[in-house]
Amino acid sequence: MSVMAERGRDVRLRLMAAAVQLIAQKGWSAVSTRMLAERAGVAPGVVHYHFSSLRALLTEAAIGAMREAVAGLEPADDVVAGLIDPLEKFTGDDPVSLVFIETYLAATRDAELRAAISALVAEFQQKLAGWLADRAVVAPQETAAVLVAAIDGLMLHRALNPSAKTDLRPVLRRLVGGTDV
Repeated sequence: MSVMAERGRDVRLRLMAAAVQLIAQKGWSAVSTRMLAERAGVAPGVVHYHFSSLRALLTEAAIGAMREAVAGLEPADDVVAGLIDPLEKFTGDDPVSLVFIETYLAATRDAELRAAISALVAEFQQKLAGWLADRAVVAPQETAAVLVAAIDGLMLHRALNPSAKTDLRPVLRRLVGGTDV
């Protein structure tokens, strides 16, 4: 990779990292090009050199952060624990939780963002359905849809009441058909 290409890649990564931080700290709609450029340590014009718009940058950064969080959900022998245990680090007021919340809210007014989130959810739901099918869970597609909605709900509810510590593993285990799934 050439030095220029490497610098460009570095600037894009800094812009996306700054976007994720600012979405969590200020809220999606409060992030400006100037604020983002300042946080990333670049001139404001550089933002539009690397991204077609501020919205495109925010979308790419948020979906990337969400994809990274979802990648951490890798159920092994215990599907439910594999989905729920990694969520413990998301308190509802941590940066990743806030990015999820802000991005979901922004998606109510942005069809492209909504489509990007829908694609990420569908991809994870398919992966989960495969795990469930491998474990002979009845109706793996439908069960995966409910589990993904439950995970989303847990993430969003933690923001409303971060101190609530309800163990939902038993309920979710019944959903997937047993205590050892």
